[in-house]
Amino acid sequence: MLPLRDTIPSRKIPIATWLIIIINILVFFHQITLPHDDALYMVYEYSFIPLRFVRGIYNPKSYIPLFTSMFMHGNLLHLISNMWSLWLFGDNVEDNMGAFRFIVFYILTGLIAGFAHFISNPMSNIPTVGASGAIAGVMGAYFLMFPHSRIVTLVPFIPFFIRVPAPIFLFIWFVSQLRSGLMSGVYGKVIGGVAWWAHIFGFLGGVFLYKKFIKKRYGRP
Repeated sequence: MLPLRDTIPSRKIPIATWLIIIINILVFFHQITLPHDDALYMVYEYSFIPLRFVRGIYNPKSYIPLFTSMFMHGNLLHLISNMWSLWLFGDNVEDNMGAFRFIVFYILTGLIAGFAHFISNPMSNIPTVGASGAIAGVMGAYFLMFPHSRIVTLVPFIPFFIRVPAPIFLFIWFVSQLRSGLMSGVYGKVIGGVAWWAHIFGFLGGVFLYKKFIKKRYGRP
């Protein structure tokens, strides 16, 4: 199923969500316009590599890729799918947090996701990039903040549009990530090149932290 939009309109222009999307797009197009060797260097230098982190864990510079990697993407489809999810869920979460708090929340859940990926596979030397861990945090916040929302979803190949309750849609998504994460543990590798545990703990980070970032005048959503 392909999520198209939710049924809750934004109250304000989602400045922070747009800013994050624009930064991700600019970084991606900078990366693909570099000469081949320079692009490889950029990926190696700014992606998160668990084994490199282990070897330099006492070096403050080793922590920088935890941040920079969440603004990089492996290909255009990776970028589009992540930015679409951010736009779908981020504007409403930002409404209740405000732009600055939303950015802090986004980065914090992204860092939680990065550490979860590190703990799940500390000896991996595969570069990890993508905003999906931070976006999973936004989805975790949305899961509890908007229990009455609906996700307008396209069922491909039919085609058929349905409105799925947002908690059900996100719960199914979370269970699919958990299943893949458990399978990756059984087989001892990252299945499909995806950091499943980053998604899982990014989502859980959003679930457990979102209340601390809601603007007080809105109270409990």
